[in-house]
Amino acid sequence: MIKVLDSSELEEGKSVGIEVNNQHLFAVRKDDQLFLYWNRCPHLGTPLEWEENRFLDSDAALIQCSTHGALFQIEDGHCLVGPCKGKYLQAVAFTLDSGAMMVEEKQLKQQTPLR
Repeated sequence: MIKVLDSSELEEGKSVGIEVNNQHLFAVRKDDQLFLYWNRCPHLGTPLEWEENRFLDSDAALIQCSTHGALFQIEDGHCLVGPCKGKYLQAVAFTLDSGAMMVEEKQLKQQTPLR
């Protein structure tokens, strides 16, 4: 297992980009729950963030793609608006171990680097 983030570093209503083994992920904390996704839009595979660690819309209610403004539900990655409407962000399974978000190393090897 590989530690991707100490959950205490992620405040409520915030997001953070994560790079592990040349793979790009991002995490969001909403309603004291953590969510982890690959940092790529299902439309074109482009990175989602507007600026460093900015993956959410102005209300911090939805994930917003910087390329075409697509909006995704934080809880399940479902695209509500935009060119990928109906598709989903790809979630990354993780476990919490003493507050650390841990991902199995084989999951990180299954993706090709985006950048």
